[in-house]
Amino acid sequence: MKKHVFTTAFICASAMAMAQDTVQPASKVPFDGMNLTWINGQNRQSSSPLQMKDKDGEVILTGTVLTDAYFNYNFARPKDNTQTISATTGRANEFSINQASIGIESNYKNVIGRLWLQTGGMTHVVQEADGSVTRGRNTGTGNLKFIREAAAGYHFNYKYGLNIEAGIFMSYIGLESYVLQENWSYQRSMVCDFTPFYFQGARVQFYPTKKYKVELWLLNGWQTYNSWSKNIGFGNSNYYRPSENVQLVANFYYGNDTHVAGSTSLSKVRRFHHDNSIVARYFKNPGSKGISQAAFSLNTHYGFQSGEGVKAKDNYMTGSSLTNRIWFNKNKLALTMRGDFVTNPGGYLAFVPAAPSATPNAYNQAIASGKDLKMTQLSATFDIMPNDFVTFRFEFAHRNANVPYFAGHGGTTSQTGFTSDPVDPTWLPDLVKTENRLIMAVNFRL
Repeated sequence: MKKHVFTTAFICASAMAMAQDTVQPASKVPFDGMNLTWINGQNRQSSSPLQMKDKDGEVILTGTVLTDAYFNYNFARPKDNTQTISATTGRANEFSINQASIGIESNYKNVIGRLWLQTGGMTHVVQEADGSVTRGRNTGTGNLKFIREAAAGYHFNYKYGLNIEAGIFMSYIGLESYVLQENWSYQRSMVCDFTPFYFQGARVQFYPTKKYKVELWLLNGWQTYNSWSKNIGFGNSNYYRPSENVQLVANFYYGNDTHVAGSTSLSKVRRFHHDNSIVARYFKNPGSKGISQAAFSLNTHYGFQSGEGVKAKDNYMTGSSLTNRIWFNKNKLALTMRGDFVTNPGGYLAFVPAAPSATPNAYNQAIASGKDLKMTQLSATFDIMPNDFVTFRFEFAHRNANVPYFAGHGGTTSQTGFTSDPVDPTWLPDLVKTENRLIMAVNFRL
């Protein structure tokens, strides 16, 4: 009898030990329990309706669909309908599809896969800035321009998570997102518009604690698909969220970028940039039909480039953006006020007001206009958000520069406003120091 009891107990104990060996420990989830949908630059959706799950309820694939359309009224009414000095809006006084995107992503069985496709006007504006495609052959944006983000990698269950990925990623530099619905304002701050929107390379994401994430990057270059030199670029991103109401971010970039005209050597121009931000929510009452929450964000940036005769004291960029947002009626309405500035001596990150197809006289005059640029921007944005899937946005933006920099009524293309017409060699782009715009947009996202 005692032998039977001992044998039964031994079998039960062995079965329990085997079960403990085969059952994986519960994954630690970074920022678990925090609702971060209110943060400037973050998706405000708390969940996605486009998910495929296995029989055990584990998510296999998550889908994304979004459409962003706008009407940008420029009070100068440029005759070529071209909106300048903006990576957000490329056209004025006409209806435009800014971005249309679909995608899928998966973290199934620790495998990371992501493919988001895109088209729309913003794609063209952003990728025009990628000058690295002129180095060598088998380059160009044509083979990659329809990819918003694509990556492959693996997730390791170490601490609160360790991810290793390679592909095309949205930029970690700058607070505001490439996806405009995620931002508190439609026109990005110039600090964010002057800095990268995408990178091609590899990254390691590590979550040593529940409240902290650090990323290390190896990159082809500063907003480039290809590289400017024989050296890769390096990046670092740090996110610390001590509570649901505060986010602190510090980002860094170092690389060899920018081709010096006439130089036969690979680029030796060193570029360093640092970006930091704080986002804080100082009021929260989600059930209120009055003010339901309120928050502010402060984003500051400094960078420079030097080498091959380029001096840092003449080629640097500084800027800052302060934004305050108040939500009303259970977060279905919101009012955002923002002020920002940027200065870029040397103009190495400044937008060029005139099209490259313009006469050399006109193009050189437009380039010169950004060489000692100091610009300020003020905006007010009102959002109507019936649910998490749609946003109706109304925004007024005023900008001012120390030099003629924005498009006037005469436009920035040619004397007629058409690129197909011969350009009068005496023609110059119509540039003015101030700009006022009214933007009306609708964003749909699932």
